[in-house]
Amino acid sequence: MTTQHRHLGVVALLVVATLIAACGPTVGNAGTIPPPPGTPAASVDTGSPDPTAGPSDTPTVEPTDTPSGSPSEEPPSPTPTPTVAPTASPSGTTIVRAYFLLEDAAGDGPFLVPVRREVPQTKAVARAAMNALLEGPIAKEANASPKIVTAVPDGVTLLNISIEDGVATVDLSREFESGGGSASVRGRLAQVVYTLTQFSNVKSVTILLDGQPVDEFGGEGVALDKPQTRVMYRDQVAPIFVDRPAWGAAQSSTAHITGLSNVFEATFRGRIMDAAGRTLIDRMQMATCGSGCWGSFDFTLPYTVTKAQWGTLRVYDRSAKDGTPQDIRDYPVWLTPAG
Repeated sequence: MTTQHRHLGVVALLVVATLIAACGPTVGNAGTIPPPPGTPAASVDTGSPDPTAGPSDTPTVEPTDTPSGSPSEEPPSPTPTPTVAPTASPSGTTIVRAYFLLEDAAGDGPFLVPVRREVPQTKAVARAAMNALLEGPIAKEANASPKIVTAVPDGVTLLNISIEDGVATVDLSREFESGGGSASVRGRLAQVVYTLTQFSNVKSVTILLDGQPVDEFGGEGVALDKPQTRVMYRDQVAPIFVDRPAWGAAQSSTAHITGLSNVFEATFRGRIMDAAGRTLIDRMQMATCGSGCWGSFDFTLPYTVTKAQWGTLRVYDRSAKDGTPQDIRDYPVWLTPAG
């Protein structure tokens, strides 16, 4: 090999190395954001950013505006209408979650629900998550059945955010305190607390209004004289609360589900249904605690489909009295074939 050829080879290797480094994971002030996986990873450890793959991140689906598998197919009742179209994901994006409120078909709630957001690539992931929350549900989510709503008033502005020693301090404009009764006030506080504590280095949240500390919030006098944690807002989650996957996200052929529950004898069921409403798998699950206490759960549901399609993840309990389904919680999910 000539000296000139060796020189060209070294230059080529340096160019490749530079490109690889430029495509590395995004690191934000609230932790490392892993890049979207090539195969949908349905869940990660509780407290870290949600890399749940969007429908367009699946290698089995051509990433076009109308991919195969008819993502616009509507699962029949009682499964919800899918409201997240699996379109191509642009390069240079970051995945965060915003917590909204999902109305309950039984008339209870609404209860907290994580919704996946793909934002322009950023290191300030906590700020991006808060801005996604303040923007509110998109039209398709607001028109879903059950629909997704927010208790955050219109016109709220994020003034500043910082994280130190596990505490996120978020400064919001005074509009955040306006209007609503006790349910609305606790709902909006829970949305902020859950949105910021999705990151592993945020354990609690301090809320400022127009730069000023708040001891009592709103006309209902909710105490904010100390950092707020998720435990303080357990009344804002459903008896079976799925924290991952996010609502409307994709699932690999072995769906991974995590969350919290407070149900009789800590047992409930997990089910996946296809676009036609057929049950693909239905298994009993168990949390770490129940019958009056909250316990965590972490389980998988393997399923098989021949083509990509919208389906439904359902968690539910059975009545101890007569075995009828109760505490039903449905999430639209994008199902993908194995391999």
